[in-house]
Amino acid sequence: MTGPAAGSALSAVLQRLAEEEGERISIGDLLAALGDRALGALMFVFAFPNALPALPGTSAILGLPLVFLAAQLAFGRRPWLPRFIAARSIPRPAFRALVGRMHPWLQRAERLLRPRASALALPPMEYLVGAVCLVLAVVVLLPIPMGNMLPAFSISLLALGILERDGYWILAGLAAALASAALVSGVVIVFVKMALYAVAAWLP
Repeated sequence: MTGPAAGSALSAVLQRLAEEEGERISIGDLLAALGDRALGALMFVFAFPNALPALPGTSAILGLPLVFLAAQLAFGRRPWLPRFIAARSIPRPAFRALVGRMHPWLQRAERLLRPRASALALPPMEYLVGAVCLVLAVVVLLPIPMGNMLPAFSISLLALGILERDGYWILAGLAAALASAALVSGVVIVFVKMALYAVAAWLP
């Protein structure tokens, strides 16, 4: 799996897309610009915005394509999205603002990423990473209060690790995924207890 374009950093590709003309940019536009083999790049683009605070509604737009892409990574398929997802779009100024928030984080990551322990980022381990990302992507899509950010951050680490063949980032992403599982299960348990308490309070 290669990067979004030969000799182009992901941050530079996103910046170029943000500066292009046009009122809106669709998910299909991102898919085309990031390249046929850039599953890692696409998964980062759809996951990382959900890891940022104060972006309500992001998971509703980016969560579903993230599920599709994670499934394709798990089964070793090329990136593809159905038309009803690819046609979704956001205003160009909103995309420009989003890229502006992502850009400094991504640039820092790109300075640290490099091929190492690459067996962890290649098949068959790559398929296991895809399966983990698929579970996390489903969690991101669900309306769990405070349950999106850490799973989305975990997917971001794993996606960059796959993109740059960096096994250390894969390990960091798997560790974050375990923390995500503990956090989300804790949040779910708390809300279930609250719901049961509310129901008990209404019963005679």
